[in-house]
Amino acid sequence: MQMDGDESSNIEDRRGEGGLGGGGFGGGGFGGPGIGLPLGGGLFRGGFGLIAIVVIGLILGINPLSLLGLDGGSGYVAPSQTRSASRPAGNADPETQFVARVLKSTEDEWSKIFQEMGRQYRQQRLVLYRDATQTACGAGQAAMGPFYCPGDQRVYLDLSFFDEMAQRFHAPGQFPQAYVIAHEVGHHVQNLLGITGKVEQMRQSMSRRDANAMSVRVELQADCLAGVWAYHANEQRGGKLISERDVDQALAAATAIGDDRLQKQAQGRVVPDSFTHGTSA
Repeated sequence: MQMDGDESSNIEDRRGEGGLGGGGFGGGGFGGPGIGLPLGGGLFRGGFGLIAIVVIGLILGINPLSLLGLDGGSGYVAPSQTRSASRPAGNADPETQFVARVLKSTEDEWSKIFQEMGRQYRQQRLVLYRDATQTACGAGQAAMGPFYCPGDQRVYLDLSFFDEMAQRFHAPGQFPQAYVIAHEVGHHVQNLLGITGKVEQMRQSMSRRDANAMSVRVELQADCLAGVWAYHANEQRGGKLISERDVDQALAAATAIGDDRLQKQAQGRVVPDSFTHGTSA
């Protein structure tokens, strides 16, 4: 993947902050008033037990950490209470530089698309962290995978997730990594377009099964929006950004981390009603 060009300045590097520190873990519920559900979490690292707990928590509007007894009972962390002293990313290491370039590309392309719609694109921020960090949606943990928090309009990424993709799921390559970032930015686009709020309202009057199915559709739409970015970014670079090999690697990654495949590996059976992101197909 020929990912060169400018780097985004909308990156916060919290990797030296030592996790959550002494603050509250956010036990007030990921879907409570004033904050949105964290979207796009991979949930791969913790095994199916953690996946089940997180899914149950999201469906019931409860912080999954409270179900695990880890929330400290201190209430959710409001956007104004999130850490603001994060230093800007120096982008000295190649991995951080790559993330900054992908993020900049998403900003450029979505700004153009929004302008064509007669709207203004409000840029998100991307937080690099290690192991755990505080968010406006509660506590973010690396085991959740990359995710987007509508409450503070930030994408959260522990770079060890990319190692997990390559080593555990045999899905290496820069384009799958870029697609992960673009997927989370896709959730930001959904938020700006009002889709996130509408879906949260609809889910309140649905059965658990239908509400979960709606969440899956939100994830699949974010995948589609990531594809919109990839198409326009590739066109912008004369078709030289993405190669056939990049596409093959991305398809392999999607196949490796589909809910059906992960459930089959973890528990020997597939439970469609508990999907969070959809099948490999």
